[in-house]
Amino acid sequence: MNYQTFQPHNDLAPLIKCYWTLESPKQDKSEKQTIVPDGCMEMIFHYGDLYKQYTENCNSIIQPKCFVMGQLTRPLEIEPTGETGIFSVRFQPDGFLPVTTIPIKEMENTAVSLEKLFGKSGQEIEQKIINANSTMERIELIETFLLERLSASETIDRIVKSTVETILTANGQLSIDELSRQINTNRRQLERKFSSAIGLSPKQLSKTIRLQATLKMLLNKKFTSLTALAYENEYYDQAHFIKDFKEFTGFTPKEFYGTNLKMSSLFYGTD
Repeated sequence: MNYQTFQPHNDLAPLIKCYWTLESPKQDKSEKQTIVPDGCMEMIFHYGDLYKQYTENCNSIIQPKCFVMGQLTRPLEIEPTGETGIFSVRFQPDGFLPVTTIPIKEMENTAVSLEKLFGKSGQEIEQKIINANSTMERIELIETFLLERLSASETIDRIVKSTVETILTANGQLSIDELSRQINTNRRQLERKFSSAIGLSPKQLSKTIRLQATLKMLLNKKFTSLTALAYENEYYDQAHFIKDFKEFTGFTPKEFYGTNLKMSSLFYGTD
């Protein structure tokens, strides 16, 4: 697999975490790959063959060629159907709100086609990205598209943005009461604003960010034991750690460490 990341233009950096590409030849025997929630929505363009996406009842669907993946609240299992060629926009946790056309909460765990989101302009950017000859050309095309959409967009709530920054800085280790106190806003108001802007509650985002920090340490082998890993990331106890870990990855920490989850190693194993 060849995985690369690219930084956005400064004007889009508050909304976009990075662009990434993934290319891989067709495998003789394809394997399921697990995507772990990370609190970020993705705009995916398949210029290679499509991916299967497995549903909760173990059935599978073929993902659209181009789509936005809503916030994940559970692990997502996918499987390549052939040669992989992906260009993706990874948004900041609150970054998709200014460009969306439907409530973000309605997109949870769902791949929404660009046509449904943006109509004719969605179809047009699909074709331009797929037919582009290089990553740099794709980045230029999508940045022009997104900047045009921002001109008449909804701004991100100051309280939401400040809370997201606090959660990220603390690696998700602050309680919601502590977050409310630091931001100086009512907990219920904060939860309502979050649901609208991000599609997750502050607690869900905090759990996701803390798991990501733990996962990165696990994949980089920066721990002495799983118990130490749990306490270093301020889980109450080992049982709490295992419960949260399995909720987001589908595995216990021990099972996860013993499996070869290629996509997780690529996306989350390096800074």
